[in-house]
Amino acid sequence: MPVLGMGTAENLLEGSERVKLALVKAIEVGYRHFDTASMYQTEESLGEAVAEALQLGLIKSRDELFITSKLWCTDAHPDRVLLALQNSLRNLKLEYLDLYLIHYPVSLKPGKIVPNVQKDDLLPMDYKSVWAAMEECQKLGLTKSIGVSNFSCKILQELMATASIPPAVNQVEMNPMWQQKKLRDYCKANNILVTAYSPLGAKGTFWGSNAVIDSEVLNKIALARGKSLAQVSLRWVYEQGVSLLVKSYNEERMKENLKIFDWELTTEDLNAISELPQRRVSIADVLVSVNGPFKSLEELWDNEL
Repeated sequence: MPVLGMGTAENLLEGSERVKLALVKAIEVGYRHFDTASMYQTEESLGEAVAEALQLGLIKSRDELFITSKLWCTDAHPDRVLLALQNSLRNLKLEYLDLYLIHYPVSLKPGKIVPNVQKDDLLPMDYKSVWAAMEECQKLGLTKSIGVSNFSCKILQELMATASIPPAVNQVEMNPMWQQKKLRDYCKANNILVTAYSPLGAKGTFWGSNAVIDSEVLNKIALARGKSLAQVSLRWVYEQGVSLLVKSYNEERMKENLKIFDWELTTEDLNAISELPQRRVSIADVLVSVNGPFKSLEELWDNEL
């Protein structure tokens, strides 16, 4: 997996010509890792971008790219996993994924994928059988690897208790203002790669925060290093030994975000960042209900808030 990837989550939850053109440009400037999901409704745009990049000669084969998609909660049922993956592959016009993730540790009543989760539709996930279906997808060659997203240590432990193939990846919110040390330590001990989403705090999205971008500590480090604040934040995430996803459809920012590999933060920088106040932003409170599998945010996130 290329350590730095391009995310495709859109506020409008739909693909577009703009998204496709941005992804073609991302391939042109050097991105080779792309992250989508059935919920994002950008699979088709990414598939079109891959086809156009091949046609333009920006890449010689699909195999040069690492492509991730995710199983949405409405399909997190053992008899629907394979069908959902096949549908994602149709949208992407691909024969296989490099990585397929369970999007959240919750199931919803089967039905159309919509942005608004109804609390009455929340169901406990049968981790054993859903994961067995994910393993079958890998055995069939439809995805090279399988993993999870937004899983706490406790839920990971429950899943791995019956897994034949352990999850390769856990994709979670992570940035200097939400450092995930406990989860990172757990995943490292269990040979699970952490992938960080929202490494800049997802400013400008419907749930994001300005805490990273407005941080005086990060701004001070950026000035001292002659880098942008975004580069400092991304470099910090990278130095924690995880992979990361960025999302900018601005060409100059795309290029800037790639320039984090030929310099290092100092010990003083790292110490200052380690003392930043911590708060989870992507809390997914729509997945919490008194009648659902998780009665509180503390239960969903294993008290990591």
